[in-house]
Amino acid sequence: MSLPASIATERLTLPLWDAATVRLVREGGRRDGWHRDFPREEDRDAASLWHDDDPWGPRSIVRGVTTLGSVGFFGPPQPAADGVPEVEVGYGLVREAWGWGFATEALRALLRHTDAAGVRVRASVAPENAASLRVLAKCGFTQLRGPNEDGELVLARPLPAA
Repeated sequence: MSLPASIATERLTLPLWDAATVRLVREGGRRDGWHRDFPREEDRDAASLWHDDDPWGPRSIVRGVTTLGSVGFFGPPQPAADGVPEVEVGYGLVREAWGWGFATEALRALLRHTDAAGVRVRASVAPENAASLRVLAKCGFTQLRGPNEDGELVLARPLPAA
């Protein structure tokens, strides 16, 4: 099961992070094209999950030439209790990019590839994060699994029928 190194949508490009990007994100460095508020603390957290040549790792969310945030998985798929390969997704944008549908567009693009690979996706979100809950609802996350150890809601998106 693999994903392309870069995924494109109508408005966005989602390139995988490379070692140089991860180093800059971790160290708080800057790159031409990065929004002034990128990387965020959550992006630095995502960098801790990066492994070289892992197509399931963090990606930038780029509109035109500007990196607005990140999206990616918390490692490669693993079999869930029912035997279905499953992976957890995370995403986030700089505040200025909120409300434009970029998170929904980025997540839908990734889901097209996870569906093709037969991988179910779950997400954990703070119950008060209404914007993220809307993104997940728009993307078909309908299975509420309850809270995790951090009090976040865990939602899963069923695989589409074959």
